[in-house]
Amino acid sequence: MAVARWACTGGLVIAGLAGAVYPAVAAPAESRIVSVADVGDRQQTVMVFSPAMDRAIPIQVLRAADTTRPRPIMYLLNGSGGGPNNSGWDAQTDTVDFLRGKDLNVVTPVGGSNSYYTDWLRDDAVLGRNKWQTFLDDELPPVIEKYLGANGNRTLVGVSMSGTSALNLAIAKPGFWNSVASYSGCPQTSDAVGHEFVRLTVENWGGGQSVANMWGPADGPLWRANDPLVNADRLRGTAVYLSAGSGIPAAPYDTPADPRVLDGRIPLPVQIGFGGPIEAAIHYCTVNMANRLHELNIPVTFDDRPVGTHSWGYWEEEMRRAWPFLAQTIGSEVR
Repeated sequence: MAVARWACTGGLVIAGLAGAVYPAVAAPAESRIVSVADVGDRQQTVMVFSPAMDRAIPIQVLRAADTTRPRPIMYLLNGSGGGPNNSGWDAQTDTVDFLRGKDLNVVTPVGGSNSYYTDWLRDDAVLGRNKWQTFLDDELPPVIEKYLGANGNRTLVGVSMSGTSALNLAIAKPGFWNSVASYSGCPQTSDAVGHEFVRLTVENWGGGQSVANMWGPADGPLWRANDPLVNADRLRGTAVYLSAGSGIPAAPYDTPADPRVLDGRIPLPVQIGFGGPIEAAIHYCTVNMANRLHELNIPVTFDDRPVGTHSWGYWEEEMRRAWPFLAQTIGSEVR
C-alpha cells in the first residue's frame, strides 16, 4: 500500500468575496507562536501551538513581497500525505515560486496526513489526535494573520483529500473565507461511494486504526455533517472553485517526460493505473457538487478537464488556471 499512498498524495484551496474585510477574530487563550525560523527568500517555518491538539504545528509561510500595507492571505493545504517526505506543494510543484511574485501571504500547515483536516471524534492509535477544523478555522487564523499583518481577506485552497476538507472548513464557518478552491477533491462523504473513498484514504492508504474514530459509525450524523454535497447551501456567499479531470491519461504529465516521473518521484504505471481511476471517481463527485450548487443558485466556477489523472502536474497547472479567480476574490492583483 506504500505505492498507493504515494499515488494518492494531493493538496487544496478556498477564497471569498472581492474587497470584503472581515473583523478580527479573537484567538483562544493558549493558541500562540512558539518559534520562527527563516528557511529561504521570504520563507519561514512558524511553529504554532494548538490547544485542541496539544502540540505545536509547523506552518510553512511565504511572506508577501511588499509588506508596507496589509495583504491578503492564502491558506494552501497539502493532500493526504500532509506535506512531509516530499508529499506537499513545495516538493511536488513550482507553486511556491509561482506565488512568490504575488501580493499575498501564503500559509501551509504541515502534518495531518490522512486526517481529512477535520475534528476527529476520538484519538487514533496510528494517526493520533486530529482537531484540524478547530485549528484551521479558529486557532490558527488570528495568530498567523496578526503575525503577518494580513488584511482579513482569505482564500482556502485544497487538493485531493484536502479539497474535500477545504469545502467543509468553509461550510463550518460561513462568511469567514472569501473563497474556497477544491482541486480533485471528492465533495461527498456520507453515501456509500463517498464513505468508501474516505475509508480507503484513512485506513488503507493512511494506515489509520479505524475511520470510525474520525466521524463515528457510517450511518452516524457526523458523516452527513461533514458532507459538502449535503451541506452545499452553507456555501452561499463564498466564492467556489472546483476542478477535476476525467481520469484519461494525456500529455505532458502522464508521459515519461513529466519531471516527477523522470526523477523517480512517481512511477508512470502507478500514475496512470492508479491515478486514472481515482480521478475518474473524483470527477463523478465533483460534477455532483457543481450540479448541486447550480440547483441552489450558488455561483461556482468549475474547471471540468476532459483529460488528466490524479497527479501533481495537473494541480500545478490548476493553480495557474485558478489564480485569476482567487485573486479577484481576495482583492489581489492578477499578474
